[in-house]
Amino acid sequence: MMDPDYDLFAAIMDEGGLAAAGRRLRISPAMVSKRLVRLEERLGARLIHRTTRRLALTPAGERLHDDLREIMTALDAAERRVSGACEEASGTIRITAPTSFGRMHIAPHLGRFMDAHPRVTLHIDLSDDYADLLATRADLAIRITVDPGQGLVARRLATNRRILCAAPAYLERFGAPQDIADLKKHRLLAAEGQLPWRLTGPDGAISVGGVSHVPTNSSEVVRELAIAGTGIALRSLWDISEALALGQVRQILPAWEGSADVGLFAVHLPQPNPPLALSAFIDFLAGLYQPTPPWEGTAIAPAAQDF
Repeated sequence: MMDPDYDLFAAIMDEGGLAAAGRRLRISPAMVSKRLVRLEERLGARLIHRTTRRLALTPAGERLHDDLREIMTALDAAERRVSGACEEASGTIRITAPTSFGRMHIAPHLGRFMDAHPRVTLHIDLSDDYADLLATRADLAIRITVDPGQGLVARRLATNRRILCAAPAYLERFGAPQDIADLKKHRLLAAEGQLPWRLTGPDGAISVGGVSHVPTNSSEVVRELAIAGTGIALRSLWDISEALALGQVRQILPAWEGSADVGLFAVHLPQPNPPLALSAFIDFLAGLYQPTPPWEGTAIAPAAQDF
C-alpha cells in the first residue's frame, strides 16, 4: 500500500477533481484540499494548478503522476502474482475514441464486455480532437490514422477502407464521374483537414484537391450531406456501409479508394505490466473487428451508372 497522500493525489487525477476524489475516498472536498496542500508542502513543489473550472498538472505533478502510475501498475501486478488472481481483470480504464466510431462501433458492445468483466469500470470519452494520452489521463485511445504515434504501444485492429460515394439524387442531377479527373467538375464534401484526398487505384497513388462544397468541421455533417444528395464524399466503410446497403448512397469510381495505409489502432502508453483490464479490453475490440470487421460484411453497392 502506498502513502495515503499519494493515493489521494492519484484519486484526484483519476477522477478529474477534488470533489470527485473526495466522494471516491469518502472524505470532504475541504479535507482533500488540505491533504493535497500537505503533500505539496512535504515535497516542496506545486503539483496541481487549481482554478474554479479545471485542474492542470504542473511539470512536477506530471512527473509524480507518471512515476505513481508505474509504481501502482507494478504493485498491482505483484499482488496478482502472489494471490494468483491474474485471471480476473479489475479496475478503471479510461478510453477515448472518435465520436462517430465510438458511438457506432464501441458503445453498442460495452455491456457485453462489462458482463464478462464485472470488476472492470469503463470511462468513455468521445471526441474528434487528437487525444494526448498524458494530457487527458486516458489509458487507451482508438485512433484512425496512418501513424498511431511515436513511443506508444499500438495494436492494429483493422484496415480503414474508404470509398467514394454519392446519393442517387446527386447522381441523377449531376451525373456520375466517369474517371478520376471528372471529380474536379463535381461538388466535393469534406471536413476541415480532409482534403486533399489521397487515393490509390489503377494508376497508383494520386491526390485529389479541392474545396468542400459546404465547409464544416464535422465529419458527421459530411456524411449527412452526402446522404442528402449535396455532393460526393470519401467515407469510411464503418461509417457508410449501412447507407450503402439501404441504397441511400452508391459507390462511384470503385477502382479508386482511400489509401490502405490508414488503419484502426488501439494505442496506449508503454508500461512494463499493463493492467489486465486494459489488455482484456483491447483483446475484446480485436475480437469484434478481426479477422473481418462487421462493416465489411455489407456488400458494397455497384458503381452508379449514368442517369
